[in-house]
Amino acid sequence: MIKYSGQTRILVAVDCIIFGFDGENYKLLLVQRGFAPERAKWSLMGGFIRPEETLEQAANRILKQLTGLENVYMEQLQAFSNPKRDPVERTIAVAFFALIDIHKYEKQLSKEYHAEWFPIKEMPNLIFDHEKMVEMAKNSLRYKAAFHPILFELLPEKFTIPQLQALYEGLYDTTLDKRNFSRKLLSTGLLIKQTDKDKESSKKGAFYYKLDQSKYLDDFQAFLNFIPKPDKFLINETSLN
Repeated sequence: MIKYSGQTRILVAVDCIIFGFDGENYKLLLVQRGFAPERAKWSLMGGFIRPEETLEQAANRILKQLTGLENVYMEQLQAFSNPKRDPVERTIAVAFFALIDIHKYEKQLSKEYHAEWFPIKEMPNLIFDHEKMVEMAKNSLRYKAAFHPILFELLPEKFTIPQLQALYEGLYDTTLDKRNFSRKLLSTGLLIKQTDKDKESSKKGAFYYKLDQSKYLDDFQAFLNFIPKPDKFLINETSLN
């Protein structure tokens, strides 16, 4: 096999930032690291890329190992290449963030990795530069969710408009006008109204809706603008470097 002479081999790892929403809070799926250094400390789920894998294949393999899930929404975030980020060997990490329905898959989590959901606001200290990865993923999610309907990936098959509003308000830590939000949402044509209601929150109840999957996939790039001036909610990326 021909190799480039005089070059240092560098490890490449993939780390998965897995977001969920329990109806009230955004949560992050973390694992306890199973080997030194930082053994038993909280970490993102990750692993080294195999010679035969692409980055995307490695990220999907890692996600499946932890949750049993396949074909979920996942997006590459950024590469992290500080030479001192891993104290053992020079390792470049490529971070991905994923969005999953927490209720549907919480029982599928692998016990092998001691996986646990944490409210993002109560996140423990993480190893290496994983906290930086989480902050950048939140920043990216906030910006993208203002223009594209990716937050639907966090919801169960049936949901109410108040539940969806809580999803957006939780991400941006803000309060949205109910009528305006509902009007903009229904105008997208993405929702199919159901005949049954959720009556747990009030006596009157709120109608359930389902996502029109065909329109969702066809119009994913449609401008929704649920969040006016989303830039004001973003963290200054220079503070994360």
